[in-house]
Amino acid sequence: MGKEDKLAANEGIKERSRFLRGTIADGLADVATGGMSADDQQLLKFHGTYQQDDRDLRAERRKHKLEKAFSFMIRIRVPGGVATAKQWLEMDRMASQFGNETFKLTTRQAFQLHGVIKTNLKRTIREINEAAMDSIAACGDVNRNVMCNPNPEASAIHPEVQAVAQAISDHLTPRTRAYHEIWLDGEKVVSSEEEEEPIYGKTYLPRKFKITIAVPPSNDVDVHANDLSFVAIANGRGLEGFNVLVGGGMGMTHGQEDTYPRTADVIGFVPVGKVVDVAEKVVIVQKEFGDRRKRKHARLKYTIDDHGVDWFRNEVESRLGYKLDPPREYVFTGNGDRFGWSDNDDGTGNYTLFVQGGRVLDNGHHTLRSALRTVAEEIGCEFRLTPNQNVTLAKVAAGDRARLEELLAAAGHSRPEDLSALRLHSIACVALPTCGLALAEAERFLPDVLTNLEEVMEEAGLRHDAITIRMTGCPNGCARPYLAEIAFVGRGPGKYNLYLGGSFAGDRLNKLYRASVQSAEITEVLAPVIRDYAQNRTEGERFGDFVIRQGYVKETTEGRDFHAGVDLPAPAGSGA
Repeated sequence: MGKEDKLAANEGIKERSRFLRGTIADGLADVATGGMSADDQQLLKFHGTYQQDDRDLRAERRKHKLEKAFSFMIRIRVPGGVATAKQWLEMDRMASQFGNETFKLTTRQAFQLHGVIKTNLKRTIREINEAAMDSIAACGDVNRNVMCNPNPEASAIHPEVQAVAQAISDHLTPRTRAYHEIWLDGEKVVSSEEEEEPIYGKTYLPRKFKITIAVPPSNDVDVHANDLSFVAIANGRGLEGFNVLVGGGMGMTHGQEDTYPRTADVIGFVPVGKVVDVAEKVVIVQKEFGDRRKRKHARLKYTIDDHGVDWFRNEVESRLGYKLDPPREYVFTGNGDRFGWSDNDDGTGNYTLFVQGGRVLDNGHHTLRSALRTVAEEIGCEFRLTPNQNVTLAKVAAGDRARLEELLAAAGHSRPEDLSALRLHSIACVALPTCGLALAEAERFLPDVLTNLEEVMEEAGLRHDAITIRMTGCPNGCARPYLAEIAFVGRGPGKYNLYLGGSFAGDRLNKLYRASVQSAEITEVLAPVIRDYAQNRTEGERFGDFVIRQGYVKETTEGRDFHAGVDLPAPAGSGA
Protein backbone atom coordinates (compact mmCIF):
# COMPACT_ATOMS: atom_id res chain seq x y z
CA MET A 1 0.00 0.00 0.00
CA GLY A 2 1.45 3.32 -1.08
CA LYS A 3 1.54 6.46 1.00
CA GLU A 4 -1.54 7.85 -0.76
CA ASP A 5 -3.47 4.61 -0.07
CA LYS A 6 -2.57 4.36 3.60
CA LEU A 7 -5.56 4.70 5.89
CA ALA A 8 -5.63 7.42 8.52
CA ALA A 9 -4.41 6.33 11.95
CA ASN A 10 -7.90 6.66 13.44
CA GLU A 11 -9.18 3.97 11.10
CA GLY A 12 -6.82 1.42 12.70
CA ILE A 13 -7.83 2.56 16.18
CA LYS A 14 -11.50 1.97 15.35
CA GLU A 15 -10.80 -1.38 13.66
CA ARG A 16 -8.92 -2.69 16.70
CA SER A 17 -11.29 -1.21 19.27
CA ARG A 18 -13.76 -4.10 19.49
CA PHE A 19 -16.65 -1.77 18.78
CA LEU A 20 -15.30 1.19 20.74
CA ARG A 21 -14.07 -0.66 23.84
CA GLY A 22 -10.32 -0.33 23.39
CA THR A 23 -8.63 -0.37 26.78
CA ILE A 24 -10.86 2.34 28.25
CA ALA A 25 -11.91 0.25 31.25
CA ASP A 26 -8.28 -0.47 32.16
CA GLY A 27 -7.32 3.17 31.68
CA LEU A 28 -10.06 4.34 34.03
CA ALA A 29 -8.71 1.98 36.71
CA ASP A 30 -5.13 3.29 36.40
CA VAL A 31 -4.75 5.77 39.27
CA ALA A 32 -1.08 6.50 38.46
CA THR A 33 -2.11 9.14 35.93
CA GLY A 34 -4.98 11.55 35.46
CA GLY A 35 -5.00 10.92 31.72
CA MET A 36 -5.75 8.14 29.24
CA SER A 37 -3.72 6.54 26.46
CA ALA A 38 -3.62 8.22 23.05
CA ASP A 39 -5.77 5.54 21.37
CA ASP A 40 -8.34 5.56 24.15
CA GLN A 41 -8.58 9.34 23.96
CA GLN A 42 -9.83 8.92 20.39
CA LEU A 43 -12.32 6.23 21.42
CA LEU A 44 -13.56 8.23 24.38
CA LYS A 45 -14.96 10.77 21.93
CA PHE A 46 -17.50 8.19 20.73
CA HIS A 47 -18.61 7.89 24.37
CA GLY A 48 -19.08 11.67 24.56
CA THR A 49 -15.98 12.82 26.40
CA TYR A 50 -12.72 14.59 25.54
CA GLN A 51 -9.55 14.54 27.59
CA GLN A 52 -8.37 18.12 28.15
CA ASP A 53 -6.01 20.02 30.38
CA ASP A 54 -5.90 23.53 31.79
CA ARG A 55 -3.51 25.32 29.44
CA ASP A 56 -3.28 28.25 31.85
CA LEU A 57 -1.43 25.88 34.20
CA ARG A 58 0.84 24.10 31.74
CA ALA A 59 3.98 26.18 32.22
CA GLU A 60 3.81 26.08 36.01
CA ARG A 61 3.22 22.34 36.11
CA ARG A 62 6.01 21.72 33.63
CA LYS A 63 8.32 23.79 35.82
CA HIS A 64 7.58 21.50 38.76
CA LYS A 65 7.81 18.36 36.59
CA LEU A 66 4.15 17.52 37.08
CA GLU A 67 1.93 16.00 34.43
CA LYS A 68 -0.62 18.28 32.82
CA ALA A 69 -3.72 19.20 34.84
CA PHE A 70 -5.88 16.65 33.05
CA SER A 71 -9.66 16.70 33.23
CA PHE A 72 -12.49 15.65 30.97
CA MET A 73 -15.22 17.48 29.14
CA ILE A 74 -18.45 15.50 28.84
CA ARG A 75 -20.94 16.42 26.15
CA ILE A 76 -24.53 15.37 26.87
CA ARG A 77 -26.91 14.80 23.99
CA VAL A 78 -30.24 16.63 24.05
CA PRO A 79 -32.01 15.75 20.76
CA GLY A 80 -33.78 18.85 19.52
CA GLY A 81 -32.53 20.74 22.57
CA VAL A 82 -35.59 19.94 24.73
CA ALA A 83 -34.72 19.22 28.38
CA THR A 84 -36.98 18.85 31.39
CA ALA A 85 -36.69 20.90 34.57
CA LYS A 86 -35.45 17.77 36.34
CA GLN A 87 -32.68 17.29 33.77
CA TRP A 88 -31.65 20.94 34.14
CA LEU A 89 -31.43 20.47 37.91
CA GLU A 90 -29.29 17.37 37.45
CA MET A 91 -26.90 19.29 35.18
CA ASP A 92 -26.70 22.03 37.82
CA ARG A 93 -25.97 19.50 40.57
CA MET A 94 -23.30 17.68 38.60
CA ALA A 95 -21.59 20.96 37.70
CA SER A 96 -20.91 21.42 41.40
CA GLN A 97 -20.34 17.82 42.40
CA PHE A 98 -18.13 16.76 39.48
CA GLY A 99 -17.35 19.81 37.33
CA ASN A 100 -16.01 23.34 37.63
CA GLU A 101 -19.18 24.99 39.01
CA THR A 102 -20.40 25.86 35.50
CA PHE A 103 -21.97 24.09 32.56
CA LYS A 104 -22.16 25.19 28.95
CA LEU A 105 -24.98 25.33 26.42
CA THR A 106 -23.42 24.41 23.10
CA THR A 107 -24.07 25.50 19.53
CA ARG A 108 -25.45 21.97 18.92
CA GLN A 109 -28.14 22.19 21.61
CA ALA A 110 -26.19 20.00 23.99
CA PHE A 111 -24.93 20.38 27.55
CA GLN A 112 -21.21 20.33 28.33
CA LEU A 113 -19.62 19.65 31.71
CA HIS A 114 -16.02 20.78 32.09
CA GLY A 115 -13.40 19.89 34.68
CA VAL A 116 -14.43 16.31 35.47
CA ILE A 117 -11.41 14.38 36.80
CA LYS A 118 -10.79 10.81 35.72
CA THR A 119 -11.75 9.26 39.05
CA ASN A 120 -15.20 10.85 38.73
CA LEU A 121 -15.70 10.20 35.02
CA LYS A 122 -17.56 6.87 35.24
CA ARG A 123 -19.84 8.01 38.04
CA THR A 124 -20.70 11.23 36.23
CA ILE A 125 -21.65 9.47 32.99
CA ARG A 126 -23.69 6.93 34.95
CA GLU A 127 -25.61 9.71 36.69
CA ILE A 128 -26.17 11.49 33.36
CA ASN A 129 -27.89 8.34 32.15
CA GLU A 130 -29.91 8.06 35.35
CA ALA A 131 -31.26 11.54 34.50
CA ALA A 132 -32.64 10.10 31.20
CA MET A 133 -29.85 11.63 29.12
CA ASP A 134 -26.71 10.13 27.62
CA SER A 135 -23.36 11.05 26.11
CA ILE A 136 -22.92 8.26 23.58
CA ALA A 137 -22.23 9.59 20.08
CA ALA A 138 -22.09 13.18 21.32
CA CYS A 139 -18.62 13.21 19.72
CA GLY A 140 -16.63 10.87 17.45
CA ASP A 141 -16.96 9.60 13.88
CA VAL A 142 -20.72 9.09 14.08
CA ASN A 143 -23.88 11.11 13.80
CA ARG A 144 -23.90 13.56 16.70
CA ASN A 145 -26.70 15.35 18.55
CA VAL A 146 -29.58 15.97 16.16
CA MET A 147 -30.56 19.64 16.25
CA CYS A 148 -34.06 21.02 15.86
CA ASN A 149 -35.38 24.56 15.71
CA PRO A 150 -36.87 25.31 19.17
CA ASN A 151 -39.49 27.44 17.38
CA PRO A 152 -41.53 28.07 20.52
CA GLU A 153 -43.85 30.76 19.21
CA ALA A 154 -47.14 28.96 18.63
CA SER A 155 -45.79 26.54 16.01
CA ALA A 156 -48.36 23.80 15.65
CA ILE A 157 -45.88 21.55 13.84
CA HIS A 158 -43.04 21.80 16.38
CA PRO A 159 -44.06 18.63 18.31
CA GLU A 160 -44.05 16.65 15.06
CA VAL A 161 -40.70 18.07 14.00
CA GLN A 162 -39.21 17.39 17.43
CA ALA A 163 -40.45 13.79 17.18
CA VAL A 164 -38.65 13.43 13.84
CA ALA A 165 -35.42 14.73 15.41
CA GLN A 166 -35.75 12.16 18.19
CA ALA A 167 -36.48 9.36 15.72
CA ILE A 168 -33.41 10.17 13.63
CA SER A 169 -31.26 10.37 16.76
CA ASP A 170 -32.53 7.01 18.03
CA HIS A 171 -32.06 5.29 14.68
CA LEU A 172 -28.50 6.52 14.14
CA THR A 173 -27.24 5.91 17.69
CA PRO A 174 -24.47 3.27 17.65
CA ARG A 175 -25.64 -0.20 18.70
CA THR A 176 -22.42 -1.29 20.44
CA ARG A 177 -22.84 -2.44 24.04
CA ALA A 178 -19.47 -0.92 24.93
CA TYR A 179 -21.07 2.22 26.36
CA HIS A 180 -23.28 0.20 28.73
CA GLU A 181 -20.44 -2.11 29.70
CA ILE A 182 -17.92 0.61 30.54
CA TRP A 183 -20.08 3.29 32.12
CA LEU A 184 -23.26 1.54 33.31
CA ASP A 185 -21.84 -1.83 34.43
CA GLY A 186 -23.91 -3.58 31.80
CA GLU A 187 -23.46 -7.25 31.02
CA LYS A 188 -20.29 -7.82 29.04
CA VAL A 189 -20.46 -9.31 25.59
CA VAL A 190 -18.38 -12.50 25.63
CA SER A 191 -17.01 -11.83 22.15
CA SER A 192 -17.29 -8.74 20.04
CA GLU A 193 -18.04 -11.10 17.16
CA GLU A 194 -21.52 -11.34 18.68
CA GLU A 195 -22.06 -7.67 17.94
CA GLU A 196 -22.78 -5.77 14.79
CA GLU A 197 -23.29 -2.17 13.78
CA PRO A 198 -25.93 -2.48 11.04
CA ILE A 199 -25.48 1.09 9.84
CA TYR A 200 -21.91 1.99 10.79
CA GLY A 201 -19.90 -1.23 10.63
CA LYS A 202 -16.67 -1.79 12.57
CA THR A 203 -14.99 1.46 11.58
CA TYR A 204 -18.01 3.75 11.78
CA LEU A 205 -17.82 6.94 9.65
CA PRO A 206 -14.72 8.57 8.19
CA ARG A 207 -15.37 11.71 10.30
CA LYS A 208 -18.05 13.35 12.41
CA PHE A 209 -21.52 13.78 10.96
CA LYS A 210 -24.05 16.51 11.87
CA ILE A 211 -27.80 16.65 11.26
CA THR A 212 -30.22 19.54 11.77
CA ILE A 213 -33.92 20.24 11.27
CA ALA A 214 -35.25 23.76 10.68
CA VAL A 215 -38.75 25.22 10.67
CA PRO A 216 -38.85 28.28 8.39
CA PRO A 217 -38.65 31.21 8.60
CA SER A 218 -36.06 30.58 11.34
CA ASN A 219 -32.69 29.12 10.39
CA ASP A 220 -31.26 29.21 13.91
CA VAL A 221 -29.82 25.70 13.43
CA ASP A 222 -27.82 26.91 10.40
CA VAL A 223 -28.87 24.17 7.98
CA HIS A 224 -26.17 25.15 5.50
CA ALA A 225 -23.42 24.38 8.01
CA ASN A 226 -24.33 20.72 8.46
CA ASP A 227 -23.72 17.44 6.66
CA LEU A 228 -27.43 16.69 6.42
CA SER A 229 -30.37 18.97 7.10
CA PHE A 230 -34.13 18.78 6.78
CA VAL A 231 -36.22 21.93 6.24
CA ALA A 232 -39.81 21.48 7.36
CA ILE A 233 -42.47 22.25 4.75
CA ALA A 234 -45.97 22.93 6.04
CA ASN A 235 -49.24 23.39 4.18
CA GLY A 236 -52.67 24.37 5.39
CA ARG A 237 -53.20 20.92 6.91
CA GLY A 238 -49.91 20.74 8.83
CA LEU A 239 -46.48 19.23 8.28
CA GLU A 240 -46.13 17.98 4.72
CA GLY A 241 -42.53 16.82 4.73
CA PHE A 242 -38.97 18.10 4.45
CA ASN A 243 -36.54 19.46 1.90
CA VAL A 244 -33.25 17.57 2.09
CA LEU A 245 -29.92 19.46 2.18
CA VAL A 246 -26.49 17.79 2.12
CA GLY A 247 -22.83 18.71 2.20
CA GLY A 248 -22.49 21.61 4.60
CA GLY A 249 -19.52 21.92 6.93
CA MET A 250 -17.50 24.62 8.65
CA GLY A 251 -14.03 23.26 9.42
CA MET A 252 -10.85 24.18 7.56
CA THR A 253 -7.13 24.58 8.29
CA HIS A 254 -5.14 27.81 8.03
CA GLY A 255 -2.82 27.81 5.02
CA GLN A 256 -4.31 24.68 3.42
CA GLU A 257 -6.50 25.75 0.53
CA ASP A 258 -7.78 22.22 -0.08
CA THR A 259 -9.68 22.57 3.20
CA TYR A 260 -12.60 24.99 3.27
CA PRO A 261 -16.08 25.58 4.66
CA ARG A 262 -19.01 24.73 2.42
CA THR A 263 -22.73 25.48 2.34
CA ALA A 264 -25.17 22.62 1.86
CA ASP A 265 -27.05 21.87 -1.37
CA VAL A 266 -30.78 21.13 -1.63
CA ILE A 267 -31.26 17.74 -3.33
CA GLY A 268 -35.00 17.11 -3.00
CA PHE A 269 -38.08 16.70 -0.85
CA VAL A 270 -39.19 13.75 1.26
CA PRO A 271 -42.49 13.08 3.05
CA VAL A 272 -42.47 12.79 6.85
CA GLY A 273 -42.64 9.01 6.94
CA LYS A 274 -39.46 8.58 4.90
CA VAL A 275 -37.17 11.01 6.71
CA VAL A 276 -35.41 8.41 8.88
CA ASP A 277 -34.86 6.20 5.82
CA VAL A 278 -33.28 9.08 3.91
CA ALA A 279 -31.06 9.98 6.87
CA GLU A 280 -29.80 6.40 7.09
CA LYS A 281 -29.03 6.15 3.36
CA VAL A 282 -27.17 9.49 3.32
CA VAL A 283 -25.04 8.26 6.23
CA ILE A 284 -24.37 4.95 4.47
CA VAL A 285 -23.22 6.64 1.26
CA GLN A 286 -20.82 8.78 3.26
CA LYS A 287 -19.62 5.69 5.15
CA GLU A 288 -18.85 3.93 1.88
CA PHE A 289 -17.32 6.82 -0.09
CA GLY A 290 -15.92 9.24 2.48
CA ASP A 291 -12.12 9.62 2.46
CA ARG A 292 -10.58 7.35 5.10
CA ARG A 293 -7.01 8.25 4.15
CA LYS A 294 -6.96 11.98 4.88
CA ARG A 295 -9.03 13.02 7.89
CA LYS A 296 -8.94 16.65 6.80
CA HIS A 297 -10.64 15.53 3.59
CA ALA A 298 -13.08 13.09 5.19
CA ARG A 299 -16.22 15.18 5.71
CA LEU A 300 -19.27 14.75 3.49
CA LYS A 301 -18.69 18.18 1.91
CA TYR A 302 -15.53 16.87 0.24
CA THR A 303 -17.21 13.62 -0.84
CA ILE A 304 -19.83 15.67 -2.65
CA ASP A 305 -17.33 18.11 -4.17
CA ASP A 306 -15.17 15.20 -5.35
CA HIS A 307 -18.05 13.35 -7.04
CA GLY A 308 -20.74 15.96 -7.66
CA VAL A 309 -24.17 16.63 -6.20
CA ASP A 310 -26.02 14.69 -8.91
CA TRP A 311 -23.82 11.64 -8.31
CA PHE A 312 -24.51 11.82 -4.59
CA ARG A 313 -28.27 12.12 -5.06
CA ASN A 314 -28.22 9.09 -7.39
CA GLU A 315 -26.25 7.03 -4.86
CA VAL A 316 -28.74 7.87 -2.13
CA GLU A 317 -31.75 7.16 -4.35
CA SER A 318 -30.32 3.83 -5.50
CA ARG A 319 -30.19 2.69 -1.86
CA LEU A 320 -33.61 4.11 -1.10
CA GLY A 321 -35.22 2.38 -4.05
CA TYR A 322 -37.14 5.51 -4.97
CA LYS A 323 -36.54 9.06 -6.20
CA LEU A 324 -36.64 12.15 -4.03
CA ASP A 325 -39.36 14.59 -5.01
CA PRO A 326 -38.47 18.08 -6.30
CA PRO A 327 -37.75 20.51 -3.45
CA ARG A 328 -40.47 22.83 -2.19
CA GLU A 329 -40.10 26.58 -1.79
CA TYR A 330 -39.19 28.07 1.59
CA VAL A 331 -37.75 31.32 2.95
CA PHE A 332 -35.40 31.96 5.87
CA THR A 333 -35.36 35.42 7.41
CA GLY A 334 -32.58 35.00 9.99
CA ASN A 335 -30.46 32.59 11.98
CA GLY A 336 -30.61 34.21 15.42
CA ASP A 337 -32.92 33.57 18.37
CA ARG A 338 -36.20 35.30 19.14
CA PHE A 339 -35.72 36.82 22.59
CA GLY A 340 -38.21 37.70 25.28
CA TRP A 341 -41.76 36.42 25.54
CA SER A 342 -43.79 34.57 22.93
CA ASP A 343 -47.21 33.01 23.38
CA ASN A 344 -48.45 29.49 22.76
CA ASP A 345 -51.96 28.59 21.64
CA ASP A 346 -52.64 26.85 24.95
CA GLY A 347 -52.11 30.03 26.98
CA THR A 348 -48.61 29.24 28.15
CA GLY A 349 -45.63 31.36 27.22
CA ASN A 350 -41.97 30.99 26.29
CA TYR A 351 -39.17 33.26 27.43
CA THR A 352 -35.83 33.20 25.59
CA LEU A 353 -32.95 34.75 27.49
CA PHE A 354 -29.41 35.57 26.42
CA VAL A 355 -26.59 33.50 27.93
CA GLN A 356 -23.17 35.02 27.19
CA GLY A 357 -21.09 32.33 25.50
CA GLY A 358 -23.61 29.73 26.63
CA ARG A 359 -21.87 29.60 30.02
CA VAL A 360 -24.30 29.01 32.91
CA LEU A 361 -22.58 30.28 36.06
CA ASP A 362 -22.79 32.55 39.07
CA ASN A 363 -20.29 35.38 38.92
CA GLY A 364 -20.33 38.08 41.58
CA HIS A 365 -23.65 39.89 41.49
CA HIS A 366 -24.63 38.04 38.31
CA THR A 367 -26.22 34.81 39.58
CA LEU A 368 -27.95 33.39 36.52
CA ARG A 369 -27.17 29.79 37.44
CA SER A 370 -28.84 30.11 40.83
CA ALA A 371 -31.84 31.88 39.31
CA LEU A 372 -32.38 29.16 36.71
CA ARG A 373 -32.08 26.52 39.43
CA THR A 374 -34.93 28.21 41.27
CA VAL A 375 -36.94 28.48 38.03
CA ALA A 376 -36.57 24.73 37.54
CA GLU A 377 -37.55 24.01 41.15
CA GLU A 378 -40.50 26.40 41.43
CA ILE A 379 -41.88 26.75 37.92
CA GLY A 380 -40.86 23.43 36.38
CA CYS A 381 -41.00 24.61 32.77
CA GLU A 382 -39.21 23.06 29.81
CA PHE A 383 -35.64 24.19 29.14
CA ARG A 384 -35.09 24.39 25.39
CA LEU A 385 -31.45 24.83 24.42
CA THR A 386 -31.12 27.04 21.36
CA PRO A 387 -28.53 26.58 18.60
CA ASN A 388 -27.09 29.98 19.54
CA GLN A 389 -26.04 29.02 23.10
CA ASN A 390 -29.12 30.53 24.73
CA VAL A 391 -32.09 28.95 26.53
CA THR A 392 -35.83 29.20 26.10
CA LEU A 393 -37.92 28.66 29.21
CA ALA A 394 -40.90 27.07 27.49
CA LYS A 395 -44.49 26.33 28.43
CA VAL A 396 -44.52 28.77 31.35
CA ALA A 397 -47.98 29.11 32.89
CA ALA A 398 -49.48 32.60 32.74
CA GLY A 399 -49.47 32.84 36.53
CA ASP A 400 -45.71 32.14 36.67
CA ARG A 401 -44.53 34.84 34.26
CA ALA A 402 -44.07 37.56 36.85
CA ARG A 403 -42.19 35.22 39.19
CA LEU A 404 -39.82 34.17 36.40
CA GLU A 405 -39.04 37.79 35.54
CA GLU A 406 -38.56 38.56 39.25
CA LEU A 407 -36.02 35.74 39.66
CA LEU A 408 -33.99 36.83 36.63
CA ALA A 409 -34.01 40.48 37.69
CA ALA A 410 -32.86 39.59 41.22
CA ALA A 411 -30.00 37.62 39.67
CA GLY A 412 -28.78 40.75 37.87
CA HIS A 413 -29.57 39.23 34.48
CA SER A 414 -30.16 41.78 31.74
CA ARG A 415 -33.43 41.67 29.86
CA PRO A 416 -32.99 41.08 26.11
CA GLU A 417 -34.39 44.53 25.37
CA ASP A 418 -31.60 46.09 27.45
CA LEU A 419 -28.85 44.41 25.43
CA SER A 420 -27.52 45.46 22.04
CA ALA A 421 -28.68 43.54 18.99
CA LEU A 422 -25.01 42.84 18.21
CA ARG A 423 -24.50 41.04 21.54
CA LEU A 424 -27.75 39.11 21.15
CA HIS A 425 -26.51 37.75 17.82
CA SER A 426 -23.07 36.66 19.04
CA ILE A 427 -21.58 33.18 19.47
CA ALA A 428 -18.18 32.05 20.77
CA CYS A 429 -16.58 28.64 21.12
CA VAL A 430 -14.88 27.57 24.37
CA ALA A 431 -11.28 27.92 23.11
CA LEU A 432 -8.74 28.60 25.88
CA PRO A 433 -7.95 27.38 28.43
CA THR A 434 -9.34 23.87 27.84
CA CYS A 435 -9.54 23.25 24.08
CA GLY A 436 -6.32 21.68 22.86
CA LEU A 437 -6.79 23.08 19.35
CA ALA A 438 -7.29 26.72 20.32
CA LEU A 439 -4.79 29.20 18.91
CA ALA A 440 -6.43 32.22 20.54
CA GLU A 441 -9.12 33.19 23.03
CA ALA A 442 -12.83 33.18 22.14
CA GLU A 443 -15.39 32.73 24.92
CA ARG A 444 -13.33 34.76 27.41
CA PHE A 445 -12.50 37.51 24.91
CA LEU A 446 -15.59 38.08 22.75
CA PRO A 447 -17.54 39.94 25.51
CA ASP A 448 -14.80 42.62 25.59
CA VAL A 449 -14.82 42.90 21.80
CA LEU A 450 -18.59 43.35 21.86
CA THR A 451 -18.35 46.06 24.52
CA ASN A 452 -15.90 48.04 22.39
CA LEU A 453 -17.89 47.59 19.20
CA GLU A 454 -21.12 48.53 20.97
CA GLU A 455 -19.70 52.02 21.50
CA VAL A 456 -19.11 52.33 17.76
CA MET A 457 -22.56 50.95 16.97
CA GLU A 458 -24.19 53.32 19.48
CA GLU A 459 -22.45 56.35 17.98
CA ALA A 460 -23.52 55.25 14.51
CA GLY A 461 -27.14 54.83 15.61
CA LEU A 462 -27.06 51.05 15.15
CA ARG A 463 -27.65 49.78 18.69
CA HIS A 464 -30.82 47.94 17.68
CA ASP A 465 -29.55 46.71 14.32
CA ALA A 466 -28.80 42.99 14.36
CA ILE A 467 -25.51 41.79 12.88
CA THR A 468 -24.37 38.19 13.34
CA ILE A 469 -20.91 38.10 14.93
CA ARG A 470 -18.99 34.97 15.89
CA MET A 471 -15.56 34.13 17.29
CA THR A 472 -13.57 30.90 17.39
CA GLY A 473 -10.15 30.14 18.79
CA CYS A 474 -9.14 28.06 15.77
CA PRO A 475 -10.32 27.46 12.19
CA ASN A 476 -12.34 24.30 12.93
CA GLY A 477 -15.55 26.29 13.01
CA CYS A 478 -17.36 25.07 16.14
CA ALA A 479 -19.25 28.38 16.44
CA ARG A 480 -20.12 28.30 12.72
CA PRO A 481 -18.05 31.44 12.01
CA TYR A 482 -17.93 31.21 8.24
CA LEU A 483 -21.66 31.97 7.90
CA ALA A 484 -21.51 35.10 10.08
CA GLU A 485 -21.67 38.66 8.83
CA ILE A 486 -18.61 39.37 11.02
CA ALA A 487 -16.33 36.56 12.20
CA PHE A 488 -13.03 36.32 14.06
CA VAL A 489 -11.05 33.10 13.70
CA GLY A 490 -8.04 32.59 15.93
CA ARG A 491 -4.71 32.49 14.13
CA GLY A 492 -2.30 32.81 17.06
CA PRO A 493 -2.12 34.32 20.53
CA GLY A 494 -3.98 37.64 20.33
CA LYS A 495 -4.37 37.40 16.53
CA TYR A 496 -7.47 36.77 14.44
CA ASN A 497 -8.42 36.48 10.81
CA LEU A 498 -11.38 38.80 10.21
CA TYR A 499 -14.11 37.62 7.84
CA LEU A 500 -17.01 39.67 6.48
CA GLY A 501 -19.98 39.09 4.21
CA GLY A 502 -22.01 36.14 5.43
CA SER A 503 -25.75 36.50 5.09
CA PHE A 504 -28.10 37.29 7.96
CA ALA A 505 -30.14 34.19 7.05
CA GLY A 506 -27.07 31.93 7.14
CA ASP A 507 -27.06 30.80 3.51
CA ARG A 508 -23.83 32.41 2.23
CA LEU A 509 -20.17 32.08 3.21
CA ASN A 510 -18.18 35.08 4.32
CA LYS A 511 -14.76 36.09 3.00
CA LEU A 512 -11.40 37.00 4.54
CA TYR A 513 -11.18 40.78 4.95
CA ARG A 514 -8.04 41.16 7.07
CA ALA A 515 -5.53 38.51 8.19
CA SER A 516 -3.85 38.33 11.59
CA VAL A 517 -5.57 41.32 13.15
CA GLN A 518 -4.17 42.02 16.60
CA SER A 519 -6.77 41.89 19.36
CA ALA A 520 -6.11 45.54 20.26
CA GLU A 521 -6.75 46.60 16.64
CA ILE A 522 -10.16 44.97 16.15
CA THR A 523 -12.26 48.05 16.92
CA GLU A 524 -10.01 50.30 14.84
CA VAL A 525 -10.29 47.98 11.84
CA LEU A 526 -14.05 47.50 12.02
CA ALA A 527 -15.18 50.99 13.02
CA PRO A 528 -14.87 52.58 9.54
CA VAL A 529 -16.85 49.71 7.98
CA ILE A 530 -19.60 50.05 10.58
CA ARG A 531 -19.80 53.82 10.09
CA ASP A 532 -19.96 53.37 6.32
CA TYR A 533 -22.80 50.90 6.79
CA ALA A 534 -24.72 53.35 8.98
CA GLN A 535 -24.34 56.18 6.47
CA ASN A 536 -24.66 54.43 3.11
CA ARG A 537 -26.81 51.33 3.44
CA THR A 538 -30.05 51.07 1.51
CA GLU A 539 -33.37 50.60 3.30
CA GLY A 540 -33.47 47.20 4.97
CA GLU A 541 -30.00 46.24 3.72
CA ARG A 542 -28.18 43.81 5.98
CA PHE A 543 -24.55 44.31 6.95
CA GLY A 544 -23.33 41.20 5.13
CA ASP A 545 -25.00 42.29 1.89
CA PHE A 546 -23.68 45.83 2.30
CA VAL A 547 -20.00 44.90 2.62
CA ILE A 548 -20.28 42.90 -0.60
CA ARG A 549 -22.05 45.71 -2.47
CA GLN A 550 -19.45 48.21 -1.24
CA GLY A 551 -16.57 45.99 -2.33
CA TYR A 552 -15.05 45.23 1.08
CA VAL A 553 -15.17 41.52 0.16
CA LYS A 554 -16.36 39.48 -2.79
CA GLU A 555 -19.48 37.35 -2.58
CA THR A 556 -18.65 33.71 -1.87
CA THR A 557 -21.25 31.04 -2.56
CA GLU A 558 -19.01 28.04 -3.29
CA GLY A 559 -16.70 26.50 -0.71
CA ARG A 560 -13.99 25.96 -3.30
CA ASP A 561 -13.90 29.73 -3.85
CA PHE A 562 -13.46 30.51 -0.13
CA HIS A 563 -9.68 31.01 -0.38
CA ALA A 564 -9.65 32.62 -3.83
CA GLY A 565 -7.05 35.40 -3.92
CA VAL A 566 -5.79 34.63 -0.42
CA ASP A 567 -2.25 33.43 0.28
CA LEU A 568 -1.53 33.07 3.98
CA PRO A 569 1.18 31.03 5.73
CA ALA A 570 -0.07 28.44 8.22
CA PRO A 571 0.79 29.25 11.85
CA ALA A 572 2.52 26.71 14.03
CA GLY A 573 0.09 24.37 15.77
CA SER A 574 -2.80 24.97 13.36
CA GLY A 575 -5.68 22.58 13.95
CA ALA A 576 -7.52 20.27 11.56
